[in-house]
Amino acid sequence: MKKQFYVRIIKSILILTFTGFIFTSCEQDGSNIEEESLSQEIENAYTQTEIENVSEGVNDIIENVYFDIDDYESLKSSDTKDTDEQKFLPDCLTITKVITASKKIVTLDYGDGCTTRNDNYLSGIIIVEFNFNFDDGKVVIDYTFDNFYFNYKKVEGQVHKVRTRKNENGNPQAIINSDLKITWEDESFVTIKGERKREWIEGLGNYFWSDNVFLVTGTWTITKKDGTIRTATIIEPLRREMACKFLVSGIVEIQKNDVAFTLNYGDGECDDLGIVTIDNKEYEIHLRQRRKN
Repeated sequence: MKKQFYVRIIKSILILTFTGFIFTSCEQDGSNIEEESLSQEIENAYTQTEIENVSEGVNDIIENVYFDIDDYESLKSSDTKDTDEQKFLPDCLTITKVITASKKIVTLDYGDGCTTRNDNYLSGIIIVEFNFNFDDGKVVIDYTFDNFYFNYKKVEGQVHKVRTRKNENGNPQAIINSDLKITWEDESFVTIKGERKREWIEGLGNYFWSDNVFLVTGTWTITKKDGTIRTATIIEPLRREMACKFLVSGIVEIQKNDVAFTLNYGDGECDDLGIVTIDNKEYEIHLRQRRKN
């Protein structure tokens, strides 16, 4: 009897020990899964900052080409400080134009590498087609890319942009539909499809690019190389100040199924900081940090 009693005791101890081990392992696995998920969302936030940098950087170029192209050669030939501040397009850019009564085709060739006025490094070619409708004050702008790289990320696809001279606020505005692919150096990539509105709210009426300010709204889908799909929606307008390399304010919500996080670009200061909010917890990230997708 004593022997059977001791056997039952030992079995009970073994069962409790094994059950505790399983429970502890589950807790650890759950913790690891949570940490892995958090790390992935932070990585997605970095990816979003680079998507915005490319999208807004290219929009800056096209907007300035629209205004500066006819004055480019005269500004380029001037050595004065004022005109150097005026011209957004860099000296290392080669421009060719084909002009008809209603259309202008412009080729922007950044060659093997060229640094822009706001410190982005570009190479390759953007081909821009302007179609003018003088009756309604709109310009339709289509652009594509030929072996084009933005800060060492390859950009492919096409953009359709309808620019209106004045919106309901009396400001120039563009509705931009993009179908793009951005590829990182490690061959990871995302595709972006969607629409954004870009309103020019400050800096009108002069040739100084550095005081131009835009507000951006919109929504688009992001598909990663592994097929994962997310939706990005601007829930507080993004403020693009041309004098700053980074977005200075605004909030984007990135959502997958019923799980979402937000990316806040700040309170108006020109810095490289952003705040990612996940499950009501805030994490500060540096926008200048280059990350792979």
